[in-house]
Amino acid sequence: MLRIIYMGTPQFAVAALESLIEGREPGAVLPGGYEIATVVTRPDKPAGRGRGIVYSPVKQTALAHNIPVWQPGSFKKAANAEALAAYQADLYIVAAFGQILPQAVLDQPRHGTLNIHASLLPCYRGPDPIAEAILQGDAESGVSIMLLDAGVDTGPVLLKRTLSLTSDETTGSLTQRLADLGARALVETLPLWIAGKIVPEPQDESRASHTRMLRKEDGEIRWEQPASVLARKVRAYTPWPGAYSYWRGKLLKIVAAQPLAVEPDAQVVPGTVFLHNEAGQRMLAIVTGSGLLRAQRLQLEGKRAMSAEEFLRGYGQMVGEVLGGNG
Repeated sequence: MLRIIYMGTPQFAVAALESLIEGREPGAVLPGGYEIATVVTRPDKPAGRGRGIVYSPVKQTALAHNIPVWQPGSFKKAANAEALAAYQADLYIVAAFGQILPQAVLDQPRHGTLNIHASLLPCYRGPDPIAEAILQGDAESGVSIMLLDAGVDTGPVLLKRTLSLTSDETTGSLTQRLADLGARALVETLPLWIAGKIVPEPQDESRASHTRMLRKEDGEIRWEQPASVLARKVRAYTPWPGAYSYWRGKLLKIVAAQPLAVEPDAQVVPGTVFLHNEAGQRMLAIVTGSGLLRAQRLQLEGKRAMSAEEFLRGYGQMVGEVLGGNG
């Protein structure tokens, strides 16, 4: 029976793990069946105001199905790499694990190490491909099942599957859709890969693009940018780090927004808030470097998120003022 070790940490990695768990019976995914020898996830970390220990979504899923969990930390440590080899697994499967595995680790299983990457490689290699697809205004995204090598998402691809992005797609919604697509793609790939019926396809380096890890400060809105760009940022940075500005010294999140193809007076400073009337509808709009950004949902520091209409009832004095700065 094939022995698999699964490595992952966040919610994105849960769907594929659940598919593996459901497909352990002989013939369900692989003829003859397989076992999940252990699930490897990153060490627990304190979270929240109470700084209590919170298990990763992958750990919670594994424990709920009585699958052993191992949290060794870095596999660059020889002792951890040796302990991993001792499992004598036939295949490693990785999904958003959070560390780059050394080549010596990747070479341990006889069927190699597969990775579920949330982009259509070679586009958007690296840690934040989902947000990048939205930032770039792509019409479609997808997943790539790839054979890992020591580079960052540079290994050959076994299978790709695509999906179309909706006009209101956020990183939160797209993450779940791609997680589900990745799970289906993995189940499709495994029997073909194990049977030797897939020839790995090298990536075209001339088409490669890269992403970096998002930081909290990336979410701060620069109002001199076009409204179309800012609207994509609002969606790409939902749920994290959030798209935000400042008003009267308080952080103001723009939770949902749309660009308006209306050019304000050239003398108006970007970041200025005013009421825009269109077809008899009054909208909360913010001047940008090109066009207006219609703010549909907002959240002021320490308050709950609310619709623009509700926000104006409580904070109508914002109209005419300029957003920006940090107080």
